[in-house]
Amino acid sequence: MWLRTLTVFFPFVAGSCLGLKVTVPSHTVHGIRGQALYLPVHYGFHTPASDIQIIWLFERSHTTPKYLLGSVNKSVVPDLEYQHKFTMMPPNASLLINPLQFTDEGNYIVKVNIQGNGTLSASQKIQVTVDDPVMKPMVQFHPASGAVEYVGNITLTCRVEGGTRLVYQWRKNGKPININSSHSFSPQNHTLRIVPATKEDIGNYTCLVSNPVSEMESDIIIPTIYYGPYGLQVNSDKGLKVGEVFTVDLGEAVLFDCSADSYPPNTYSWIRRSANTTRVIKHGPRLEVASDKVAQKTADYVCCAYNNITGRRDETHFTVIITSVGLEKLAQRGKSLSPLASITGISLFFIISMCLLFLWKKFQPYKAIRQKLEGRPESEYRKAQSFSGHEDALGDFGIYEFVAFPDASAVPRMSSRSAPASDGVTGQDFQGTIYEVIQHIPAQQQDDTE
Repeated sequence: MWLRTLTVFFPFVAGSCLGLKVTVPSHTVHGIRGQALYLPVHYGFHTPASDIQIIWLFERSHTTPKYLLGSVNKSVVPDLEYQHKFTMMPPNASLLINPLQFTDEGNYIVKVNIQGNGTLSASQKIQVTVDDPVMKPMVQFHPASGAVEYVGNITLTCRVEGGTRLVYQWRKNGKPININSSHSFSPQNHTLRIVPATKEDIGNYTCLVSNPVSEMESDIIIPTIYYGPYGLQVNSDKGLKVGEVFTVDLGEAVLFDCSADSYPPNTYSWIRRSANTTRVIKHGPRLEVASDKVAQKTADYVCCAYNNITGRRDETHFTVIITSVGLEKLAQRGKSLSPLASITGISLFFIISMCLLFLWKKFQPYKAIRQKLEGRPESEYRKAQSFSGHEDALGDFGIYEFVAFPDASAVPRMSSRSAPASDGVTGQDFQGTIYEVIQHIPAQQQDDTE
């Protein structure tokens, strides 16, 4: 059938195949009501042609195609009913529709016939849609006063004054919203329901509306959701904070700040606890404590946060310790030491300790031996010279001390200890090595003999 959107080939008598091809950029074209619409068509063939015929037909669903206009070579023959609406400039097969109306929506069929050694025919079908452009949408939310977290619900509705074949898309912070346990849409997606509302639902919501010929996005709307307090904490401009304990110097005035995430903003109360009593000392997010006016060195405080819309409250406890001036700075300085410095100090301590231990083990035995030898009487040293030291080699092993006994005429030396009076050396001090003892003792004995 010649209405089929296929390229048709016809054989010549000589047996060779020659073809005619008709092409269109798109089989679906979207037009705007009231404006002109151009339907481009291209065709080509590879055979001599004496006549070129172009025919345009129009059909709606379940209806018979209607003739619009046609041409043979450069002569156009329009249907008188549509002669002012449709235009064609042969041999160009493209069609211009002006102006476009909703009644012009349907399928347009173009057929090209080539007459030469034979007749070649080909056709294409183009679907035309007609729409009004989208007007800017508006978003409304309910309830206008807002919703309490985990208690209330939020409904967003997108309204558009003009446009056809509208498609709705909801966006939060520029990203499409998908259906989940707390988000649902109406059948046409023009309504978004949030059940229940939570803090995470706070954001910039927009409604994007589109159709085949245009799209428009609404202004940003931020639904009101009441929540909190969350993350209550206390900070100060001075002092050292460790956990829930603040250490401050005596004489300093410290400003404490209490804060929590909440909407609307919380109301704050400061409570002082002492012994078994508590009392409210101030309202507001800040509390100033003069450490020199605090009777105790340790004081306990409580900061309470209350949201009057959600009805929720939270509190945090902390302790203030008053110290002497400078302790805080010392603690901060110690805290600021780098791990490398700490490791270096510990390493040096161990190295010095090992050196001292080595020196003590090296010199402590000699000191003990020296004290023992210096405690001997001089007679033991004189008795020792009657032996050559070679009578029994096994008995030579041991520790020796070298001591010298000076002559009586010699200048007295500074003594290490005073020896008791003995033969020939009465009241004399002794010092030196055993080599000197061997040299001097015999001389003194010889003088005594003479």
